[in-house]
Amino acid sequence: MSQSAAGEGYDLVLKGGRVLDERNGVDGVFDVAIKAGKVAAIGASLQPGTARVEDLSGCIVAPGLMDIHTHVYHKATSLSVDPGMIARRSALTAMVDAGSAGAGNYDGFRDYVMNQSPYKIFAFLNISFPGIFGFDKGVSIGEARIREMLPVDRCVAKIEANRDRIVGVKVRIGGPVTGDLGLGALEVALEAAEAVGLPLMTHIGTAPPSYGDVVSMLRPGDILTHCFRPDPNSAVGSDGKVIPEVRAARERGVLFDIAHGMGAFGYETTERALEDGFLPDLISSDVHVIAVEGPGFDLLHTMSKLLNCGLTLPDVIGMSTSRPALAIRHPELGHLGVGAAADITVLRQVDSNYVFEDVVGATRPGVTLLQPVAVYLDGKEMEIGRRPFEEPFTLGSHCGHDHHKEEAAE
Repeated sequence: MSQSAAGEGYDLVLKGGRVLDERNGVDGVFDVAIKAGKVAAIGASLQPGTARVEDLSGCIVAPGLMDIHTHVYHKATSLSVDPGMIARRSALTAMVDAGSAGAGNYDGFRDYVMNQSPYKIFAFLNISFPGIFGFDKGVSIGEARIREMLPVDRCVAKIEANRDRIVGVKVRIGGPVTGDLGLGALEVALEAAEAVGLPLMTHIGTAPPSYGDVVSMLRPGDILTHCFRPDPNSAVGSDGKVIPEVRAARERGVLFDIAHGMGAFGYETTERALEDGFLPDLISSDVHVIAVEGPGFDLLHTMSKLLNCGLTLPDVIGMSTSRPALAIRHPELGHLGVGAAADITVLRQVDSNYVFEDVVGATRPGVTLLQPVAVYLDGKEMEIGRRPFEEPFTLGSHCGHDHHKEEAAE
């Protein structure tokens, strides 16, 4: 923490919120000063001078949320959603597309989506040349079934030309997605990731291949996404314990990502894993055209779900801010250190009677929800979207800066 001279040219002071910044070890009630789009100071009772002041008493002030598994190649791929809509609704400042585009159509994603959005959008490039091309309501065609559709040289060349935005390679593995090619698709994707020196994000689906066989091939820094998928082919064995291959992967540095989606979050798996002391490294939504309608909805809802599973608030925030930023090797993001971009998400934690549901229909009563209050992107306040699927279940607010209340009063 630091404090400059009183009111020294600050543009904005966020006053009195609970600041949670895992990277810098900050957890306490402080003020955050912003100047020229950067974090200028964090400390107790900062003197704002002539700066605008927002009273955030009772709120959570966190680095900008980053959803590391989304599908936002909007209107060019059938599975993708509008990145602006999902950022406003889920209080994001950054998102990572998980393989919607491959080398054959990445340029359109860059020019027509990434470059047109105010939000920070990155991508894992699909090893499959056309990306995920056959995914929609009632449509599911695997993009990694044919070896000729997975040209390593084309994937590597596209990444080398776009290292500012592409942060790794993506492959979906399992069941009909890979068909008879099975682990062969994973071998090809690893070859590409190794060639460019970037992480591989691997989707785990139904067997074959087995969860253990897939995770055993991953390298330090690679990401196993959909880590708490339900049986069959889950991370938990018949004894209710996390399988040895998963433990071994974590020990060598493989990261485990929630990626709720429409088929990849099961309470039985999650609860057994947490009881066995195995927490996820990353929380993400896998938001797409189906999951956006529930039960996954978006990152903020998935964070609330994990909070109600017993994860602590600091862990949930860290898994959605600092840790994904480090996982994609963008350490300049995901923290509130002085000089960092003023990408900030303000939340309120409210009492709730929401009944959460997993992807197989199991339900659990909840007691709390995280709700968006404000988002600042490079210091600029962004629009916040409504969350109608949660609004009937919010029982109380503890934060003075409440845009939803203001809207209701208008």
